[in-house]
Amino acid sequence: MKKKSHLIWLDWPYDAFRLKPIDLKLYKSLAGEGEVAFVTSEKAFLRKLPSATHVVTWQFKKEWFEKAANLKVLSTPAAGRELMPNDEDMPKGIEKIHGTFHGQIMSETVIACMFAHARGLYAAKKFQDENVLWARGEMSPFCSRVAGTKAVILGYGNIGKATAVKIEALGVEVHGVGRKNIDELPQLLKTADWFILALPGDGTTEKTVNKKTLSLLPRNAVVINVGRGSVIDEDALADALRKRKIAAAFLDVFAKEPLEKTSPLSENLPGLVRFPHVSAFAPEYLPLFFEELSTKGFFS
Repeated sequence: MKKKSHLIWLDWPYDAFRLKPIDLKLYKSLAGEGEVAFVTSEKAFLRKLPSATHVVTWQFKKEWFEKAANLKVLSTPAAGRELMPNDEDMPKGIEKIHGTFHGQIMSETVIACMFAHARGLYAAKKFQDENVLWARGEMSPFCSRVAGTKAVILGYGNIGKATAVKIEALGVEVHGVGRKNIDELPQLLKTADWFILALPGDGTTEKTVNKKTLSLLPRNAVVINVGRGSVIDEDALADALRKRKIAAAFLDVFAKEPLEKTSPLSENLPGLVRFPHVSAFAPEYLPLFFEELSTKGFFS
């Protein structure tokens, strides 16, 4: 049996997604006797690709398969499909693996948003910025509980389900909505406290959340998007916030990234909190992926 030859190219501008020496050490321990090569450039990657049997990378172009004579498994930590070949472009005999661990991290971002809103953290910061030293009376309307509320999660895959498990443990009633039960969404939204989006941007989900969708939500509802920005009609959401038709929106993703001033969501709208696509940032990001690969038999 041919000895496995691992090729890792995980260079990335952001520290949370960049391979560190301690991560590489973990990978090598999981790989056992297999050869492990770590590269930091496309040129080096393509030079070593012909001998690789197992590849771990952020991106792979379909024309590179011509160089990958020994490739058996192509893997990426990313959940998104944008930087990898489509399923129909995969040669026979080569398995493709996407990370499915992200919900362990991203669910904590969702929970942070929920508690920040329900327990008045953003209201407290606002009063502080206004130099109100003891806003005890003013804070009263901004403090509620997370337990006993209702969440609708649109996009009930790995991330949506991981989020459901954690917020159900907090006493939240959860309704997961996917393709099979999408017809239930309008009725569920009418009594939702939290509308959590974990949809992929696969071309079929663009502007799924539009003016009509948002109009179904109660005024106290909060939108949280950790999926893809393209699933929201940003003009409609900006209008809903501006007119206070919903209470707040916590957005990690946007239709066009990086966010530009031309976006309707670049304004400091009432209840809007923006994140620069960081809901999965954590030092454990790559270790979690490597451990997941191990459970899938990648190293055996």
